[in-house]
Amino acid sequence: FMLENMELRKLTSVNDPLMSELKLAEVENIHYKSIDGTEIEAFIYKPIGFNPNFKYPTILAPHGGPMAQYTYEFDFEYQLWAANGYLVVAPNPRGSTGYGQEFTQAIYAKWGQKDFEDVIAGVDYVIEKGYADPDRLGVGGWSYGGIMTNYVITQSQRFKGAVSGASIAFYRANYGHDIYQLWYEMEFGLPWENTELWDKLSPMTNITNVKTPTLFIGGKQDFNCPILHSEMMYQSLKKLGVPTQLVVYPDEHHGIEYPAFQKDRYERYINW
Repeated sequence: FMLENMELRKLTSVNDPLMSELKLAEVENIHYKSIDGTEIEAFIYKPIGFNPNFKYPTILAPHGGPMAQYTYEFDFEYQLWAANGYLVVAPNPRGSTGYGQEFTQAIYAKWGQKDFEDVIAGVDYVIEKGYADPDRLGVGGWSYGGIMTNYVITQSQRFKGAVSGASIAFYRANYGHDIYQLWYEMEFGLPWENTELWDKLSPMTNITNVKTPTLFIGGKQDFNCPILHSEMMYQSLKKLGVPTQLVVYPDEHHGIEYPAFQKDRYERYINW
């Protein structure tokens, strides 16, 4: 589609035959208040045959980035979850783009704080609406979405299951290894001079709080969010007696590209 004069004009019908065979989830754009009153936008994917009087198992799906945003676009993964009976909450917490500089910079050197509050408030909103079953909550994301998943499971015990994809757990272990060295230095300072902040922001610091069964997943060759972080979280949860699995795809980088691995990943999501 193209947006012209605030109206959508369809550009192609190439997918019409396929779309006629599919049942897609209804997607609703919502706005809600976070803990401190900040307005947050989100999208919820409703299960096929959605009944507003039924409370659905619900997945919180934080996006990557953190400088990114959910918008009006097709998302295969969340359609898949909705097709399997889940309500999906896809929020744009502080740190997201598209809402002004102040909104994006609200988490500057404060990762896992205001953005954590914002995504949790989204879950509370759909519970209050009567859409979500508070006793059947899950959380999962990739890249910063995986990092946010780590923040969620180390700060909340409300979730019955989690999937942390291509995440980071201990930031000092990344210094000089990944592609973000200058970013880290600008935002966090040097790790040997500002160690307290680096460790405060690292989900690994609060690992003993985790009670949520968690699947860790990623690519063996990922230098963006190295697999060692998933290994650290996995081994720690094993030691703590928390149900966990680790899946590492050989020869894959930050995104999983090989079709058989993509299929395997989505099947593992649903089964977990």
